[in-house]
Amino acid sequence: MYKNMCICYISFFFLFFWGVLFFIFFCYFIMNDMIYFFEWEIITLNSVMLVMSILFDWMSLLFMSFVLLISSVVIYYSKSYMISEINLNRFIILVLFFVFSMLLLIISPNIISILLGWDGLGLISYCLVIYYQNEKSYNAGMLTFLMNRVGDVCIMMVIVWMLNYGSWNYIFYLNFMKNDFFMLYISFLIIMAGMTKSAQIPFSSWLPAAMAAPTPVSSLVHSSTLVTAGVYLLIRFNFFLLETYFLKILLLLSGMTMIMAGISANYEFDLKKIIALSTLSQLGFMMSILSMGFYDLAFFHLLIHAMFKALLFMCAGSFIHMMNDNQDIRFMGMMGNFVPLICLCFIISNMSLCGIPFLSGFYSKDLILEVISLSKLNLMIFFFYYLSVGLTMFYSVRLVFYLMINDFNLVSIFKFFDEDYIMLKGMFFLLFMSLISGSMMNWMIFFYPYFIYLSINLKLMVIYLMLLGMIMGYFVSSMNIYSLNKYLISYNISNFFSMMIYMSSLSVYGFNYYILNFSYKLLKNIDLGWMEYYSGFGMQLILMNYSKYLQLLQINNFKIYLFSFFLLVMICLMFFLMV
Repeated sequence: MYKNMCICYISFFFLFFWGVLFFIFFCYFIMNDMIYFFEWEIITLNSVMLVMSILFDWMSLLFMSFVLLISSVVIYYSKSYMISEINLNRFIILVLFFVFSMLLLIISPNIISILLGWDGLGLISYCLVIYYQNEKSYNAGMLTFLMNRVGDVCIMMVIVWMLNYGSWNYIFYLNFMKNDFFMLYISFLIIMAGMTKSAQIPFSSWLPAAMAAPTPVSSLVHSSTLVTAGVYLLIRFNFFLLETYFLKILLLLSGMTMIMAGISANYEFDLKKIIALSTLSQLGFMMSILSMGFYDLAFFHLLIHAMFKALLFMCAGSFIHMMNDNQDIRFMGMMGNFVPLICLCFIISNMSLCGIPFLSGFYSKDLILEVISLSKLNLMIFFFYYLSVGLTMFYSVRLVFYLMINDFNLVSIFKFFDEDYIMLKGMFFLLFMSLISGSMMNWMIFFYPYFIYLSINLKLMVIYLMLLGMIMGYFVSSMNIYSLNKYLISYNISNFFSMMIYMSSLSVYGFNYYILNFSYKLLKNIDLGWMEYYSGFGMQLILMNYSKYLQLLQINNFKIYLFSFFLLVMICLMFFLMV
């Protein structure tokens, strides 16, 4: 037990120290407008150089500091949450490898080293999702892994295509965009890779399924590492995307992802899945603003979302931990009477997610929506954005009602309290960052302040939608199940929305099933042995098939002769008519 505590403390102090150090470097770099590009040659073979490159600028340093700070707090939180685990060392080492893969992805300007970090995230996320080793975890892990392999294949194709241009460093390709039509292929593959990692439609089903992982892993994965890797990749490749035709498609798909995730969260009763669907909605929010060319706003929202979403998952993990690993929100209620400090963190992070004024989420969300109101968009995209804000308020109020206001429904004699100070210390650090990070980053990132002049109704449109979502969330939460079935929805519609518009079924049976079936047949043939299959056993199959074919001809010879004569007459008639 002492060794387990020791590795947690060492990992926490190591990651926290480097997170603070990278934040100091970020302040120095952005004040002096500095960029450091390191490149060294690893090996040269017949005039082909294998080069390792590292790019340090304000964006990579700031994102690394956020990832390291959040991961340090998550490891500190895991010391108490995973205390019953026998192999806690294995869990901490997996999390550390996961963080280092993300750091390699962040600092790499080279598409090959990006692939190393990208594949490291995919492989270690599979190990973490199947950590509990039951059937649900195995299915979720396979779905996550196979979905992410699509993005890996796209990155590999980008590597092969970039051979035509003499370098794998993406920072050298700005001049090619104006003159080379074939760069559109690279931009399409990069967008596809970003969509798979960030779970946009039609790759959305793996993100709620990945909730089979332990809650500290979910806190890390869904805040600043795995799901944000796709957004960060598109931010880095933003100059590729300026003149492509795929951005309008990405804008439509990300808008649909926002709405689909928001509606599905209102029909879900699993606490972790509701928060995962809110992550999916925010990822659609980031990808949509990124597809319009505002990559700095997407990065701004990415950082702020990481803080309050990690806190939200930590609070959910504490609730689940105290409720004997029960994740159904219908059994929870009156939590504020038992665990007031954790409920305080939960409500503030939830309010920040909704964009309540002067919390951290307000600074990025309100700025993005005002930019949208000023942009040249059609009514459908405008409707997507503001409807997603209302739906966010809808499921947040519903969640607060089920957890804080409704009656406690688990067992009659049950006692729990929030005196686990290890969990609370980690939560209070993220609570402090969720309060101040929005205004702090707003002054530090942007070189000039955004001033957006709108009419009074457009300025207050966000408030209108939030109030409407709050009222709807209140009415739906106060209804009983009979009123819901009678007045609101039928069973089929609720089933349709709660299963993410059947996205998971389409992913499993329309995509993964055929791949797994093909690999099963392939492995079965390999197990029989290739020599046996292509020699004796194969000859036997060929002779059997030919004998069946000959027997069919001999039994039906009169029909075949008649059909052949009729076909010959038709061909002759057509020939004479053409002549």
